[in-house]
Amino acid sequence: MTAPTPPLAPWLQAARDHWQWRGDTRPPFAAEPGPGQISVWDFPRPPRLAAEPREVLIVWGEVAVARSTRAQRVLETAHPPTYYIPWDDVARELLVPAAGGSLCEWKGAARHWSLVAGGRTLPSQAWSYPRPLAGAQALAECVAFYARGLTCKVGGLPATPQPGGFYGGWVTPDLAGPFKGEPGTESW
Repeated sequence: MTAPTPPLAPWLQAARDHWQWRGDTRPPFAAEPGPGQISVWDFPRPPRLAAEPREVLIVWGEVAVARSTRAQRVLETAHPPTYYIPWDDVARELLVPAAGGSLCEWKGAARHWSLVAGGRTLPSQAWSYPRPLAGAQALAECVAFYARGLTCKVGGLPATPQPGGFYGGWVTPDLAGPFKGEPGTESW
């Protein structure tokens, strides 16, 4: 028998409750998916973790940062997927702890990492959840990367950074938006 899940702290419950869009209906401003596309407005909230069987590739200039067919992707309403790569599939020697951190109401407290190689640095380029919240435990042994400044691909498809600079999703041609982070999306 499993132990009951303790109630969430009131501030955390309030952060989770404020979201209007939860993937059950598309808002009128959502783009209609084209052939071979899926809408980010069909993704759920709370987010769903899903295995990503396609190869996820991250390259920094000429340096291979990560290559995996075992990534986890987080699917969350209005966001392009964020890809979490197992540490075993990452050139871990390129990552050094970065100052600061962040907090996600669904995943927990994140530790940030900078990429460093050959005298170059990409500050706060990656993050991980060493002790994720319930429901996100599969991310405990993984790290995610912002696509900015990197060449990122999913199943051979090019990925660009989620708009706005704050969120870490990767936009690929098989997605229909609009995406959280674009101007005017603060209230989503």
